[in-house]
Amino acid sequence: MTCKSSFVYSKNLLNYHFYADHPFNQIRVRLTKELLKSMNQLHEHSIMNPRMATDEELALFHDRTYIEAVKLASKGELPSSKQADFGLNTDDTPVFEGMHDAAALIVGGTLEAIDAVLQNKVSHALNLSGGLHHGFKRKASGFCVYNDAAVGIQYIREKYNMNVLYIDTDAHHGDGVQWAFYEDPHVCTLSIHETGRYLFPGTGYVNERGITKGYGYSFNIPLDAFTQDESFISIYENAFREIIDFFKPDVLITQNGADAHFLDPLTHLNSSMKIYEQIPLLAHQLAHEYCEGRWIALGGGGYDLWRVVPRAWAQIWKVMNDNQPFTGKLPNDWLLKWQKEAPVTLPTYWHDLEEDIPVIPRKEEIMEKNNQMLEHALSYIKTQRNLK
Repeated sequence: MTCKSSFVYSKNLLNYHFYADHPFNQIRVRLTKELLKSMNQLHEHSIMNPRMATDEELALFHDRTYIEAVKLASKGELPSSKQADFGLNTDDTPVFEGMHDAAALIVGGTLEAIDAVLQNKVSHALNLSGGLHHGFKRKASGFCVYNDAAVGIQYIREKYNMNVLYIDTDAHHGDGVQWAFYEDPHVCTLSIHETGRYLFPGTGYVNERGITKGYGYSFNIPLDAFTQDESFISIYENAFREIIDFFKPDVLITQNGADAHFLDPLTHLNSSMKIYEQIPLLAHQLAHEYCEGRWIALGGGGYDLWRVVPRAWAQIWKVMNDNQPFTGKLPNDWLLKWQKEAPVTLPTYWHDLEEDIPVIPRKEEIMEKNNQMLEHALSYIKTQRNLK
């Protein structure tokens, strides 16, 4: 299967940058783009320029007082006494010059991707700079100033009147998107993440199911630490298939954080590159089965900038276009160029070497615990089927 897809990119997207040693660094996006070009898999005709989201578009989700606060903070004009009220200038989300424009461009990139897909210009679109899923209505959080996914979903609801399934495989709970649509029966969210007992933001428990008309449309599967590949893939496939068949969406949005890998410095799920081959393959398949191919993919977390994220994210684009992941060796020209810049030794293969993958002695126990979480998470669907 060959599909027409768009890749959102501009060097200006790299301006979303807090400071040199901050974990969130959008050089990941450039590294991925250049890796794809080195593989002769990304061409200029597929690259889509982002646009700046307007204040009206940001206000589809964000409070206008928050938007104004971000603008003032971007110019150094928001008093320090008020910054904390908006989650700004924290250790996670410090203020930087030009922050509003940089964040609004990311949102605009996601909106451009949505329009391209929903106006049938392409089947799929990828905005790796996006996926800033921790942003709240009037507060920054967890490296996220504006929540492009939440703005984008509301944009779909208002402009296209379509039902949206949002799938989040970041190691951190997709809290901002979940709470944005917690009462909305037209938006279904699934977040598969490391349990909040160990990891920011400390939410995403299995009993967070939505409220009022939105009850039953929020799904969370908090995975135990050291889950690894087999259990992650099994949970992902079973949950995704059950939920998409239950909800039957018009369009699919995926958030593709690449921070569940064993090399990631902030998380503990200990997966390998195997999950980053399987995640887009199933999304691609189910988008065509249920959504006439309509699939918008976003980036997200991922803090091993050099060894993990470019390989993981490049697989999304490859699968979007020809439904096959990369295999074998990474291109020599990319390795030679970026090894000079990298503070670590770059991998030479798309897959991880078996000897590098940690051995976890509690594997069976962890799998059983995760399967129990899956059963609990999907119990609402089974109950609804039994009532019919």
